[in-house]
Amino acid sequence: MPTPSLCWLAALVVFLIVEGVTVGLVSIWFAAGSLAALLLSLAVDNIWVQFAVFFVVSAVCLLALRPLRQKYLKKDYQPTNADRAVGSIGVVTEPIDNLSATGAVQLEGKVWTARSVDGSLIPVDAKVKVERIEGVKVLVRPVQSVAAGQDMSQT
Repeated sequence: MPTPSLCWLAALVVFLIVEGVTVGLVSIWFAAGSLAALLLSLAVDNIWVQFAVFFVVSAVCLLALRPLRQKYLKKDYQPTNADRAVGSIGVVTEPIDNLSATGAVQLEGKVWTARSVDGSLIPVDAKVKVERIEGVKVLVRPVQSVAAGQDMSQT
């Protein structure tokens, strides 16, 4: 039967190979946990302590380093022309009613399906500001309610 040290070494090698193949920092956390458990196995014979160290070190590495991974390695987001619609002012061409799932807004010469951010009914010809895009719909807020809280020239 193989010793725990050999098992942790094998796990370390497997996790490093998986990491090398995927090139996305998907198993590096477990490689760090395996390395910690391997080093501990040289001094402590209790396999449960080794497993605990493996899980704790892996979890700490995952929680500490994953946000950095998201920030620096997740660069595949490509802004689209649709992103320019966020923050723009449009005119309602079909009454916006979230409950009946109706509404349309004309933005820069294009008609978008629209919904109200706060669920309010918005009549035809009302001016609205695009808050965000979800799928193929723009979520809008009437300009009056936006202007009440801030000057539109600042947005």
